[in-house]
Amino acid sequence: MNHSRCSDLDYINFLLAAQKAFTCTEAARCQPDKPLSPAHDAFTRLLKRQLPDTGALWREAEVVVDKERGLLVLDDTTLDKPHAIRLLT
Repeated sequence: MNHSRCSDLDYINFLLAAQKAFTCTEAARCQPDKPLSPAHDAFTRLLKRQLPDTGALWREAEVVVDKERGLLVLDDTTLDKPHAIRLLT
């Protein structure tokens, strides 16, 4: 089995720096030019290997969710949403 060309930190750093496009293709394009730089397939495989960790997500979100009157809505679609629902304050 070949060694993975990208790591969790590579993808996390991409997400932190990205401003508009959050695709695996864009993640690969943003990697430094070096031999064996990860291609978009490497990021796709990384994401498929990662098991969803809902506990970790809740620990991060719990501090900002008002459990008495708030909602936590997750949307993993990649469609443009020019008329997205605004959060209620």
